[in-house]
Amino acid sequence: MTAVETLTYPDPADALDLASRNADRGALVTLVGTCTVEYEGRAASSLGPGDRHVMLKPDGAALVHTDEGQQPVNWQPPGCEHSISVDDGSLVVRSTRSTPEESLEIVFGTVAHAAAFDVTDARDLALTGTEADLKDRILEEPALVESGFTPLATERETPAGAVDIYGEDADGRTTILELKRRRVGPDAVGQLGRYVDALERDLHADTEVRGILVAPSVTDRARQLLAERGLEFVSLEPP
Repeated sequence: MTAVETLTYPDPADALDLASRNADRGALVTLVGTCTVEYEGRAASSLGPGDRHVMLKPDGAALVHTDEGQQPVNWQPPGCEHSISVDDGSLVVRSTRSTPEESLEIVFGTVAHAAAFDVTDARDLALTGTEADLKDRILEEPALVESGFTPLATERETPAGAVDIYGEDADGRTTILELKRRRVGPDAVGQLGRYVDALERDLHADTEVRGILVAPSVTDRARQLLAERGLEFVSLEPP
């Protein structure tokens, strides 16, 4: 981050200067204040006056946040055009695109804070510790589950859903693994049980299906249910 510009309770003209000048040069612009929001496009929405945080991104995205939740209450996607003006003494922010035709208009009665930031982020988001990572770890080293376990398929479909890993144990018995990346409770046991029941119905009547829940840990109630259902647990964490 090379430059930051901020104003507290600016008058509309000063807020306009900061916001338009920095938006034009590709900075990240944020505005906090009391505003109304009108959207027209594939649908229509209207928000009465309220305190909100508006963010204009260099890629053309526009976000309107309230004091609740993680998602914006209104937004425009990347590729939109931002225009900022002062109309009748109010700061007006418009975000528009032509395909499909959409417009977002934000009218500030009061701007409490205006800021602009030069931001760069060349890094891609790298997710680790996911269920996919745990699956890859087991496929690379099946003995982590137990000696002699042989994976035969992943995401094998059953009437109850897709089994994470389908395979055989050292004795040739059908064995399925349900993978979870964090501590789990009874719901995960129920899910595994449904897969086992579905496979036992689909396969030969004499086929024994083992169900193994693989996760870092389970709750006491989950452990009790595993024992009651004749299911198993292996403690294993994603890399």
